Amino acid sequence: MALEYEPIPMSVKEYQALEESDPVNYYEYVDGYVYMMAGGSLDHSAICLNLCAILKSLLRGSQCRVYNSDIKVHVTKKRFYHPDATVTCDPLDRGKKDTVQSPCIVFEVLSPSTELTDRTRKLNDYLAYPTIQEYVLVNANCAKIELYRKEEEGKWVYAVFGLHDVIELAVIDKKISVMDIYDEVDIMEKASDENGNSGE
Repeated sequence: MALEYEPIPMSVKEYQALEESDPVNYYEYVDGYVYMMAGGSLDHSAICLNLCAILKSLLRGSQCRVYNSDIKVHVTKKRFYHPDATVTCDPLDRGKKDTVQSPCIVFEVLSPSTELTDRTRKLNDYLAYPTIQEYVLVNANCAKIELYRKEEEGKWVYAVFGLHDVIELAVIDKKISVMDIYDEVDIMEKASDENGNSGE
């Protein structure tokens, strides 16, 4: 989803009360300010639905779960985000809670209003979060997916995937076809020198 860039000053308790009192809208909280989340494009919505459906099918029968943007991640004391999709394998991340405490994979579908934030502040926050092992950026304007993966000794590696590639999500030992993520999405693949070659 996109952000409405009209921040409202608010305490953490006030933010939590706002989310509880407004089940229709979603808000992110950053360093004392609340940002209302706006709806995304049709392609953005389709990609998010595809991601959650694929992950739900892959994780069926395991202890892991996938959640959509209804659920938020408490990345720091003063920052709460609503990722487009979140995977957690912690049994405590179930039930009537509205916050995932131990995410292992976070997905953000890029939009013009959020791309800079997703690539900078959120990137830094997600990569610093102790339980997150993979951060995936999905482009909604072309068939391009970027993966940040945490490896031994805390080192992060980066890979880019195009339409005909398959992404390995190592933390859950599953593979996803990029083509399946863009199923029924009207996106043309860009030149192979930009996104057709995967690798770290």
